[in-house]
Amino acid sequence: MSPTAVQRTAPTPGRAPGAAPGPAPLHERLTAQVQRRGALAVLVLLAVVASATSATFPTWSNVSSILGNNAFVWLLALGMTFVIMTGGIDLSVGSVYALGGVLAAYGAQTHGTWLAVALPVVVGAAWGALQGLLVARARMAPFIVTLAGLLGARGLLQAVTDEGATTYLVPNGSAFRDLGAGTWTPTLLVAALFALGALLLTRTRFGANLTAIGGNENAALLMGLPVARTKILVYTLSGTLAATAGALGSARLGSGVTTIGVGYELTAIASVVIGGTLLTGGVGSVGGTVSGVLLLAVIHNLIDQYASQYGSAFTDTVNGAFLAVVVLLQALLNHTRQRE
Repeated sequence: MSPTAVQRTAPTPGRAPGAAPGPAPLHERLTAQVQRRGALAVLVLLAVVASATSATFPTWSNVSSILGNNAFVWLLALGMTFVIMTGGIDLSVGSVYALGGVLAAYGAQTHGTWLAVALPVVVGAAWGALQGLLVARARMAPFIVTLAGLLGARGLLQAVTDEGATTYLVPNGSAFRDLGAGTWTPTLLVAALFALGALLLTRTRFGANLTAIGGNENAALLMGLPVARTKILVYTLSGTLAATAGALGSARLGSGVTTIGVGYELTAIASVVIGGTLLTGGVGSVGGTVSGVLLLAVIHNLIDQYASQYGSAFTDTVNGAFLAVVVLLQALLNHTRQRE
């Protein structure tokens, strides 16, 4: 057998040669738990404090407002989770969300429910696939590709609506409107998609490929993994989810709103990173993203209750501050691991 066929590992000091590796040190396990479940711990703590100090926070009307009004936007974070796990980014999701809503309203107004569902899904998937091809095959930077996608989707939206002069309405009584009605329908739809996303990430070869590619793309290539195909699929999935979310949002609002979706990509990125997914890729979970989106939703709800006089600028400041703190903590944790 050639020398390269055998990997020789020096025995760890204090451990007999050939002995099974012991458990990770306590501080390493604590670090991993903080990264994976930190958002959930903060969410629970914040909910307990808010419930104890506010009579309106734990009421069903407030909870239903948090769930029903934000559910579809959370799909952007689901798609973003897969993209960031490969080490990429998708800045176009906010514009694709708005475009999907307008296309769905146009389809519902002109041809009924089938086109309202099919048109945004097809366009969103095609938009994401094109971006994935440019990233994976043309080797272009995801930031540049999806920034162009953001501007392009917004431009297409303006063309479809005659520079915003035309507003497409979802007809009253349309079956399509039922998809966005109430609290339970949006919440259950989104919960089902998140559950499917979790299964895709943890129980399929595709999910294992995402982790490998985000951890070390060159190693993934040497292992023979379909790196380019996987990247194309994640951007296609992100575009599909963004357009679908916009379509369901238009079903809830009853029209295609042209000005919606601005800044949603930043909220999606913040939710994913706060949930423990590394911006460098390779580490992340759908469950962590759920904690991240719920944490931001609760914070925004409390801002609306107690600091509404400061407007949306204060909400954006909080989003940015949370994202900066989490990224800083991730960098410190990685630095600590590398030193050890």
